[in-house]
Amino acid sequence: MGAGHATGAALRLYVPGASPVHRLPPQCKLVAVLAFVLLVVATPRERIWAFGVYALLLAGVTATARIPFGTVAKRVVIEVPFVAFAFLLPFVATGEETTVLGVGLSENGLWGAWNILAKGTLGVVASILLAATTEPRLLLLGIERLRMPQLITQIATFMLRYGDVVAAELGRMKVARASRGFEARDLRATRVLARSVGALFLRSYERGERVHLAMLSRGYDGRMPVVHDVGATAAQWTAAAALPLAAALVTLAAWMTS
Repeated sequence: MGAGHATGAALRLYVPGASPVHRLPPQCKLVAVLAFVLLVVATPRERIWAFGVYALLLAGVTATARIPFGTVAKRVVIEVPFVAFAFLLPFVATGEETTVLGVGLSENGLWGAWNILAKGTLGVVASILLAATTEPRLLLLGIERLRMPQLITQIATFMLRYGDVVAAELGRMKVARASRGFEARDLRATRVLARSVGALFLRSYERGERVHLAMLSRGYDGRMPVVHDVGATAAQWTAAAALPLAAALVTLAAWMTS
């Protein structure tokens, strides 16, 4: 599979390092994170202590990977727009009510808000750690090793590689419009912006054709050459399984005490 280096936002998520977590093959980390998230989702929302243990497990992974806790905290902010509606649940949900600071709130709504915030935050932190310890191109290699159809991984690879190229082209078009005195002030600017989008599509399509022809001239036959081996040993799979196995024990204990 092509190993073109990713640039831009995708690569900025990666925090270079040589920790044991960084050295794990990407497919091992992908399976571990997926299993961890599924176990978190399966945990009864009333077992608050279990979510605290999950957070400690992720803190241990963060320390092992030598990822600054401040970096993780800053990136967690990305979930705010997606869980903002959770704060409305106590006000709009039905059922028995309880008083908090003189305000009547639905108990079901409070539990629902907690469920979304706790599980959502743990899932986001796990994803942040995965992105921080694995280069984007290696993630795609790991997905392919997990038997994802190669056509899908190739498309994702080109999206990763050329997303910034298209964004740069859009930036140049914006500068060109501004140099000609254009400023989007009202709906009358829609026509100009629509033409810009059309021109961007045509340029991107033509670039894609040129890239495809260049690949064919270099012997492309529908499969990308493998230039980086991401095979995993039994020891590496065992190391990656430490997080989901510990989480499984917590989930089991949570159900046994419910």
